[in-house]
Amino acid sequence: MHLKALRATFAAGLFAVANAAQAASPPVQPNDGPGSVGDRKVSVAKRALGRPSAPTFAFYASSPAPEAGRPVAVFLHGWGAVNPQSYGAWIDHLVRQGWLVLFPRFQEVNRTKPSDAPATAASLVKAALGEVADDKEAKPDLSRVAMIGHLAGAPLAMDLAAGAAKDGLPAPKLIFAAVPGGIASGPKSRGIPLEDLERIAPTTLIVTMVGDKDSRAAEAASRRLLREASAVPAERKLFVRALSDDHGFPALTATLAAPAGIDAAYDAGAIKMPPEPKDAPKPPPFRWSAEMALTGEQQTLVSQINLARADALDYLGFWKTFDLAAAAAFSGGDATALKANPRLADMERWSDGWPVKRLFVEIPKPTKPPAVANGADSGRR
Repeated sequence: MHLKALRATFAAGLFAVANAAQAASPPVQPNDGPGSVGDRKVSVAKRALGRPSAPTFAFYASSPAPEAGRPVAVFLHGWGAVNPQSYGAWIDHLVRQGWLVLFPRFQEVNRTKPSDAPATAASLVKAALGEVADDKEAKPDLSRVAMIGHLAGAPLAMDLAAGAAKDGLPAPKLIFAAVPGGIASGPKSRGIPLEDLERIAPTTLIVTMVGDKDSRAAEAASRRLLREASAVPAERKLFVRALSDDHGFPALTATLAAPAGIDAAYDAGAIKMPPEPKDAPKPPPFRWSAEMALTGEQQTLVSQINLARADALDYLGFWKTFDLAAAAAFSGGDATALKANPRLADMERWSDGWPVKRLFVEIPKPTKPPAVANGADSGRR
């Protein structure tokens, strides 16, 4: 019996391998257009700005910028995913599409409280924009700024947009919140505290995007961010869901880590850090608190992020959606026009011609103001 069982297991293994070899393969990355490879010939400049303990990494094409300058993408990482190589595939795509990418490392792992992240990120982005302002290759165009946030980076992007005027930052034309999470549930809870999102400019285009795996919390966070940005009209908000698809091999699985995609060429360890300023003020004594430490769940998610590889969900899902949204935001378009674009939801086809599951795209319904009695003020207090 034991020998028969071994033979059955071996046969099943061979059958699985044969099936995988014959399975349809996912669509390849397009050569041009949204989500595409971009300019393969580009040499990428990789700089660390600021201080070694709190740098902002800047990435851009190592060639003179266009006369109008480069659009700026502020990339806000997930909690604990502080190395730009974890998002290197997406960063590389943006650089080869002509963007200046700023990646502020707003967190020292196990030393930063989530409640301190918004102020730290705002300070880092402001300083970085000032440092590259006169760089003829970086040349940021402050009229074309987009913010990309993943997990805890998503509410952080909303905070930076809400506080842009106060913090001396350019107001983003686009906020792209990928799988939002890590929002504090109250003043004393662990997580990123939300600013008054009513202060986000009404002209902002806001896109939230989730996957269908482990999506309940991310979808709830997406709905909350869209709802609380109440000054932004409904026609400038979009909710997108990527769907997993196992028709072929490898399967496309839209998890919390799906927006990540490692590229070792963007490893922070290989980027020369600036020297610590001689006149830098002495930091206050370090005081540890429990919220600084990564939870077990966060550690697992960071591990998944650091193992993620770019696939069709990246270049036809997250990257393409961002590219189309940025083009709309910078040209005065809104979510209605974006949703009507037939390229947005299309995920192309497996190698056998079967269509990959399309993106689900929705313009959220306008939030009704709370009912009031006797003419009482319905505004927030």
